[in-house]
Amino acid sequence: MTVFNTRMRPARRPLLLRSGSVGLMVGAIAAFSAVHAAAPATTPATVAPAASADPAKQLPGTIAVSNIDFKRGTDGSGRLVVKFSGDGAAPDLRNQGSSVVIDVGNAQLPASLQKPLNVVDFATPVQRIEARASGKGMQLVLNTSGNFESMAYQTGREYIVEIVPRTGAATGRAVGATVDGKPAATGGRAYSGRPVTFNFQDIPVRTVLQLIAEESGLNVVASDTVTGNITLRLMNVPWDQALDIVLQAKGLDKRRSGNVVWVAPQPEIAKYEQDKEDARIAIDNRVDLATEYVQINYHNAGQIYKALTEAKGIGGTGGGGGGSGGGNQDSGFLSSRGRIVADERTNTLMISDIPKKITQMKELIRVIDRPVDQVLIEARVVIATDTFARDLGAKFGISGASGKPGDRSSVGFGGNSDAASANAASRADAVQNGSNAFDVTRSLMSNLPAASVTNPSALALSILNAGYLLDVELSAMQEEGRGEVISNPRIVTSNQREAVIRQGQEVGYVTISPQQGGNSIPIPNVQFKDVLLELKVTPTITHDGRVFLNMNVKKDEVEGFTNTSIGQVPQIAKREVNTAVLVQDGQTVVVGGVYEFRDRSDISKVPFLGDVPFLGNLFKRKGRNKDKAELLIMVTPKVLKVEQR
Repeated sequence: MTVFNTRMRPARRPLLLRSGSVGLMVGAIAAFSAVHAAAPATTPATVAPAASADPAKQLPGTIAVSNIDFKRGTDGSGRLVVKFSGDGAAPDLRNQGSSVVIDVGNAQLPASLQKPLNVVDFATPVQRIEARASGKGMQLVLNTSGNFESMAYQTGREYIVEIVPRTGAATGRAVGATVDGKPAATGGRAYSGRPVTFNFQDIPVRTVLQLIAEESGLNVVASDTVTGNITLRLMNVPWDQALDIVLQAKGLDKRRSGNVVWVAPQPEIAKYEQDKEDARIAIDNRVDLATEYVQINYHNAGQIYKALTEAKGIGGTGGGGGGSGGGNQDSGFLSSRGRIVADERTNTLMISDIPKKITQMKELIRVIDRPVDQVLIEARVVIATDTFARDLGAKFGISGASGKPGDRSSVGFGGNSDAASANAASRADAVQNGSNAFDVTRSLMSNLPAASVTNPSALALSILNAGYLLDVELSAMQEEGRGEVISNPRIVTSNQREAVIRQGQEVGYVTISPQQGGNSIPIPNVQFKDVLLELKVTPTITHDGRVFLNMNVKKDEVEGFTNTSIGQVPQIAKREVNTAVLVQDGQTVVVGGVYEFRDRSDISKVPFLGDVPFLGNLFKRKGRNKDKAELLIMVTPKVLKVEQR
């Protein structure tokens, strides 16, 4: 096992690692190899060539660029993908002001690809890409705009450059990399370490861990089984991501405690944790059991028992009969030897387990068994009505008389049609008792009185002269009415508990059902219909002090009865609202409302005669009805705080 301590690092080495170069000095490698001189079967690190060296002299043969592609990433980044015809390409990336320059000294660029690419329409920081030959190799220049971060990684024959907009979300972003020619997965984790650049070929893993330890300031402890070499090409990668990339590439894992990181193969760490857990279970199995009696104050012991046992499947079917924990493994609430019994009579839980588990159970029960706040729900159901009716009508008739009438006339006025008829009859009798006898027969030519009420106010006129009797009666009616019905149900309930309050009556009516058997005589039955004012609500108090109401409000009324052959059937006006609403504590909200308005005009008249100006009013009847009805349902919740003792 090797410990890399950050206090022994040289003074000038971090300056070399934080630089943007793609290699390290030969003298630095000599210092690193001295650290691993005692390690068995280690291979000296091979450093990638410096940027100023000629790659064509160090990498045999040359390759060509087969394709250049540009894409837009999901985060608005520009993604340049350069494909080579063979392996071994050695690109070098550097920033020059607002441009990103990529030099590949050992790759040739075909003439068909030596042309500029306008990528403004992709809406990324990259505006233009220029591809051209440069000496024995090729060069790519990415012209950008705005603040950005440039990152590059190589996988197989592809070299990928990402130009990411510099935002708060982009800083510390997971960056791709290539390890041994394969892309390294990051798992979508965000990294915040200082960016580093590594370009190594066939370097020992332990050397890379030491470099990361010096850059991060952590103490890295590497197991003796951490061996082997690795090839890295990382550019502008956070050091914590570089560590994860190396671990994933070599099948390693880490465990951190404070500023110390232990690195070992994954099977070794898994076996260590399994052995540690087995030892803990073995110790728990040897601990003596203890028994505690927990008094439940605000809850039901049977329900708590059911929740604790069914949550992890540790046996029992719930209820107050009691039960025991089953299974041979730790359940999370009880150990494999734990038992729990609920006594409904005393509302007590009896727990038998190791002391550590009993303490955890008591803390859990303390959180569950606490008083809940209550809610006062006050509802108002307001029904307002406004009615107006007006009716105008007339009666008009002319009758003839037999005999010689003489020269007599009579005019009479009365308050209603009956008085006018009586006056006409008395005058007819007076005429009959004179020298000349008259036989007067009353006949109405127009009979259109006001008919909205039984006895409307009327003005009657009768004229008897020259053997004719003229009767005219004008009737009028106007009726106004206003009414308001207010229902105010109130109810108090606990949080998340349904409450119902209802008030009303049962209205009976008769139904007919056929008689059983051969007798066809029907049997009358009396049934009842509920006519109720009902409030049904389930409140939920939120963490910010508001109240969520799931409610149903119903208001029924008997408007009248309908006559049938078997009796009267009630007509019920139903008003109901079913809704869910979020209300502030003490705030009144209108959860429902219905507004009805009816305007009706009626005219009854004699054809043609009723259309004559002025005189046509004697041959018609006019009626006007206006009805207004408004229903409002208002709710006010009030939270009643319950202090815990």
